Amino acid sequence: MGKLALAAKVTHVPSIYLSELDGPRKGTRQDAIDGFKIIAQRCADLGVDTIVVFDTHWLVNAGYHINCAPHFQGSYTSNELPHFIRNMGFEFPGNPALGKLLAETAKAAGVDTLAHDETTLDPEYGTLVPMRYMNTDQRFKVVSVSAMCMAHYLNDSARLGWAIRRAIEDHYDGTVAILASGSLSHRFAQNGLAPDFAFKIWSPFLEQLDQEVIRQWKAGEWETFCGMLPEYAAKGHGEGFMHDTAMLLGALGWSAYDGKAEIITPYFAASGTGQLNAVFPVTPQDGHAIPAAQASASGAAEAMTARL
Repeated sequence: MGKLALAAKVTHVPSIYLSELDGPRKGTRQDAIDGFKIIAQRCADLGVDTIVVFDTHWLVNAGYHINCAPHFQGSYTSNELPHFIRNMGFEFPGNPALGKLLAETAKAAGVDTLAHDETTLDPEYGTLVPMRYMNTDQRFKVVSVSAMCMAHYLNDSARLGWAIRRAIEDHYDGTVAILASGSLSHRFAQNGLAPDFAFKIWSPFLEQLDQEVIRQWKAGEWETFCGMLPEYAAKGHGEGFMHDTAMLLGALGWSAYDGKAEIITPYFAASGTGQLNAVFPVTPQDGHAIPAAQASASGAAEAMTARL
């Protein structure tokens, strides 16, 4: 039926938007913007019609939620960093049919998920920033998935990712890309120190932790990474508790995934946090059952903290 053609982990730091504006930050995130354009071109070359974004800036307290309105248009100011993103215009089409299909398939797999197509809810900047540079011509339809999950287990997010792939490949008539929109380590610079850490990681420990994760991704050491993900999310201050990454790996096959990440935008620091753009090749996986290693993730997650 359908095809999952591309998967990626992408940054969405607000300084990317500042990078295009006149001022002292102009041009400083051009590498991230160039990375978005490379990924967008690959999507176009692969015939992608819809991009599904796992957005770590969409906070939810119960269930998983999918924003699949028919059309998105507006002007966005970040409530978190209004001095970084202010009055940023956006417009792109949505895909209600796919969004509802994703929710139905996830619910059938035992993951409580709701699709919202008749809604005035706008996407958050985890979706808006990448789409600003990847979808300037509105070529792609966009569906946004909540990925700042406050009372959820990483195991369930991995199951959601698996269900999303099943919905695409078994029931959808089209071609889809998925983006996990979030950072690696996400320890912001302490208040008052942000300017000093605009281009620095908060600590040597976090930088070394991130670099080891990138090495694992490039080497395809997924059993190791999936096993350490709950602890990495906690001790590395993972953005959105790294539910976007669990969704991404769930869709790719969890610890059974056999691809190797390609770094598009090399690791960089932003306000103390670790960022990159990376593409994860989509490889064939057994679509009949969730990988066994995935089910074991819940025990590790529970041992870490209830909100993971």
